Amino acid sequence: MIKIPGVLLAGGLSRRMGGGDKPMRRIGGRTILERVIARLSPQCDGLVLNANGDPARFAGFGLPIIPDTVENFPGPLAGILAALDWIAARRPEVSFMLSAAADCPFLPHDLVTRLYEALVQENAQLAVAASGGQSHPVIGLWSVALRDELRHALVVEDVRKISRWTARYRLATVSWPATPLDPFFNANTTDDITEAERLAALDET
Repeated sequence: MIKIPGVLLAGGLSRRMGGGDKPMRRIGGRTILERVIARLSPQCDGLVLNANGDPARFAGFGLPIIPDTVENFPGPLAGILAALDWIAARRPEVSFMLSAAADCPFLPHDLVTRLYEALVQENAQLAVAASGGQSHPVIGLWSVALRDELRHALVVEDVRKISRWTARYRLATVSWPATPLDPFFNANTTDDITEAERLAALDET
């Protein structure tokens, strides 16, 4: 395995949960963000957090905080671009970066390994995760070399949907089983938090 850093995307506005930071909600006594960091730290060569607003609220996690560099909250592609630029400037030896939603508390232990293996085997430029027949384009591997093309798509073409952009490239999709626990379950609503408490009992960590 090559060295692959990761970005945790927490730049959303959490409208469906009444605002606030979804990753700071607690499940089984720990914040969702704590669970995500614990799951990805052993898999990634360093983590950064994409978040907008006052970075002080995440200071306790000890991660670099990177805000969007494209205005008006254009979505997760902006967070991915900001992280790609940050990594390119500080880690010139890095070729790929993992992105993951910061509100997915049950991410698989083999996420990075399987995504990278598929990317190599399929000679792909990007790789994304899937489960239960559904793709999760926020969770994937990104080529640092494509960051200028991503910037053009965001700023000039106003591309907001991840799948619209990834469709331009050779894309590997890697599936995980969704039972008994979907590893890509994400907490979007208050009802999801209740369900996450139940699922946490099934999770091995």
